[in-house]
Amino acid sequence: MTDPHLVDACDRNDVYAAACPCREMLDLLANKWSALAIGLLEDGPLRFGELKRQLAGISPKVLSSTLKRLEDADLLTRTVYPEVPLRVEYALTGLGASAAAPLAHLRDWVNTNVVRH
Repeated sequence: MTDPHLVDACDRNDVYAAACPCREMLDLLANKWSALAIGLLEDGPLRFGELKRQLAGISPKVLSSTLKRLEDADLLTRTVYPEVPLRVEYALTGLGASAAAPLAHLRDWVNTNVVRH
């Protein structure tokens, strides 16, 4: 019988454990483009171009990669509408919406505490 105190840290979702899969999510959410994209999607779905315009300084390649990573992590959905021209919207999932609140606190803290030189 295994001592519950000796259970591998990964079985407990211990983000401090080297092999814990939680670290992948932490890495994704700690990325500035992920945090900013999630923030923009808090108010509802947006198209790629809308995200690109509001995320000043991001390249289309990095935005596309960021959105794909967020989709793969089930933080957002990508919906394609069969219209001419084709319309694609990105929206937060329930999991993404739950990540939005702590990320909003982080963005607010940065806006308040980072001194401009």
